[in-house]
Amino acid sequence: MRQLIEEVQALNVLTPYPSLLLAISGGPDSVALMLLISKWRERLKHSIAVATVDHGLREESSQEAETVGAWARKLGFTHYRLNWLEEKPTTGLQKRARDARYRLLETCAKEIGAEAIVTAHHADDQAETILLRLTRGSGLTGLAGMADTRRLNKIKLLRPLLNFSKTDLVKICLEANHPYFNDPTNLNEKYTRARLRKLMPTLAEEGLTSDALRRLGQRAQRVNVALDFYAKSARAQALIEQQDDKTIFSALELERLPSEIVLRLLAQEITRLCPQFFLRLERLERLVTQLHEALRISKPWQKTLAGCLIKINKGVVEIGRAPPRKSLCKAKGDS
Repeated sequence: MRQLIEEVQALNVLTPYPSLLLAISGGPDSVALMLLISKWRERLKHSIAVATVDHGLREESSQEAETVGAWARKLGFTHYRLNWLEEKPTTGLQKRARDARYRLLETCAKEIGAEAIVTAHHADDQAETILLRLTRGSGLTGLAGMADTRRLNKIKLLRPLLNFSKTDLVKICLEANHPYFNDPTNLNEKYTRARLRKLMPTLAEEGLTSDALRRLGQRAQRVNVALDFYAKSARAQALIEQQDDKTIFSALELERLPSEIVLRLLAQEITRLCPQFFLRLERLERLVTQLHEALRISKPWQKTLAGCLIKINKGVVEIGRAPPRKSLCKAKGDS
């Protein structure tokens, strides 16, 4: 009964979206997701399709994608097979494959009119994500782990199974007597996640269990929400002007704010103005430290970061797009 209640509550996150695209790879996690949604009491009120991304990285992946299509159709879902046809990279393969997966899913969702993509990320994935980010020195936002709802460009990404363990999802498949595939890549210690996964039992012996990692994520998220709330209020107080190409804050108001709040305000504006750049937390932290020192001594100051120019001048802090860098090389024919 408890599991049934949890299943119903988990799928509530899908209710606001009339059209959904399920990302189903054929592993036990995604097969369990497909089985749960096939029995969902709200199913008939929604247009639901299934997509399988074939990265073409294993010989058997093509046949597996075809089999998942047959499973989906048997459950009454339209199925789309999405092929990653680009040349495969020799480095950073997992990240590039993940990026390609989301790009293909998003394109498919747009083409069929789906408002949200649904994935089968679960509690064990959450714990691994938090551990991975912990090893990389992430800030609070990173340590909060994966949210059950986030925006993927113009489409929502939904993760309804974050409170289900891998064991729970395998059990759903077994109880339904439904087959699934095991991807050997998940055990390949060439990849960081696989190495961390192997360490989990040892860490658990020292108290760093999956549950403990998820509690850390929940607590980080609670603090994160509070700081975002404070940052929103502080922004309204400090903002002088916002245009499409720049934002101006009161230098006096920013000087009064804690560094973490200033960091969040700058991150928000830099991302808004130059979304094509990757903003590194450690570089932003260094910039905020320098900015605060310059504000303290009322010194004119400017720095560039992630495509933006941040400068203090005449009592204001202005954030705008940085001018293009001048080439150090002369064009052919120049003397």
